Amino acid sequence: MAKQMVDQLVLQHKKVFVRADLNVPLKDGKISDDNRIVQACPTLKYLISKQARVIVLSHLGKVKHSDPIKAAEQMKKNDLAVVAVRLSELLGKKVTFVSATRGAELEQAITALKDGDVLLMQNTRYEVGEEKNSEELGTYWASLCDIYVNDAFGSCHRAHASTYSLPMACKKANKPTAIGYLVEKEIASLSRCVEAKEHPYIAVMGGSKVSDKIKVIEGLLKKADKILIGGAMAFTFMKALGKEVGKSLVELDQVDFAKRCLIEGKGRICLPLDYIMADSLSEPSREEVSKNQNVAIDMMGLDVGPKTNEFYKEELTGAKIVFWNGPLGAFENPLFANGTKSICEAIVNLKNCFSVIGGGDSASAVAQYGYSSRFSHVSTGGGASLEMIENDGHLPGIDVIEEAK
Repeated sequence: MAKQMVDQLVLQHKKVFVRADLNVPLKDGKISDDNRIVQACPTLKYLISKQARVIVLSHLGKVKHSDPIKAAEQMKKNDLAVVAVRLSELLGKKVTFVSATRGAELEQAITALKDGDVLLMQNTRYEVGEEKNSEELGTYWASLCDIYVNDAFGSCHRAHASTYSLPMACKKANKPTAIGYLVEKEIASLSRCVEAKEHPYIAVMGGSKVSDKIKVIEGLLKKADKILIGGAMAFTFMKALGKEVGKSLVELDQVDFAKRCLIEGKGRICLPLDYIMADSLSEPSREEVSKNQNVAIDMMGLDVGPKTNEFYKEELTGAKIVFWNGPLGAFENPLFANGTKSICEAIVNLKNCFSVIGGGDSASAVAQYGYSSRFSHVSTGGGASLEMIENDGHLPGIDVIEEAK
């Protein structure tokens, strides 16, 4: 069943709480990448055009409440005031910022809103109950609004107060809940990867840890025709095959899982044929290409090699769906970026293929290479996109929203 959309609601004069994902990277107190703010704007602009009174909620960074000194430092650093300024510029109108998550100041500011006004409240993680999915906090926030809209796909896999308790409380109070345009777009694109109706379906899995991808690999084994493995996680699979991995990163506690995957996959899991090896990641004094799948005992594999690039390009030929998550090497260093760039170029040059990047570092890589617009969809939520594949399309922040009438 489709979820209720924001454009199916009567919005004029209504106080609308919008859970957005404004969790942008900050460097020296300045926004270094405003993409998430840009992505939030279509839903907010629609609400403004319909004369809603818009209250935006978001988290920013982490706040470790169990350590009061650390929490104070993090709260100072992760203040949403700087985001309010950029949001105002992108919307082309004033955004009132309230440095509170509850209490008289926030309540008075919401009461003072006029049709078409926008208010951004302080970082939801300033509240100790946010990450605990506090029912009290969700009920309190629900008391301040008429409608709840979730447009924070990157947080939909987390059952927090602002993504779960709040919409639950709205539903109990017979207040409408809906998804925004960004979440709608994410669901539409990722559903094609979940439903797996088009074949050949190729998954490309990279990154450093198998442990981060256990459930998604299990899910993809049921859906994909082939899974191409890269990144440091490949060495855990190589260890399972009895190959020499040298000083490469290996998760010894995941070797049995890798063995099981290789048996269950019955030839559908493809592993690198060669590697770019070096004696160090941070300060390599020598690097060379391995002759085969074994890494020299005094070196580490830091990227897939040229034979692998050609092999994976051939495996991708004719693909109708490609889902990619995780770089194939330590791409931040140009010496070890070729595998990631090669797979990127191979995917964007496929004809009649629906290509999806599951957020995270692979999204950063394609942006760096200038290829983002050539993918069918680049997800804004790394963890959320993976969990959507794992859980057959279900995420708590989406499941809680009422169905379309």
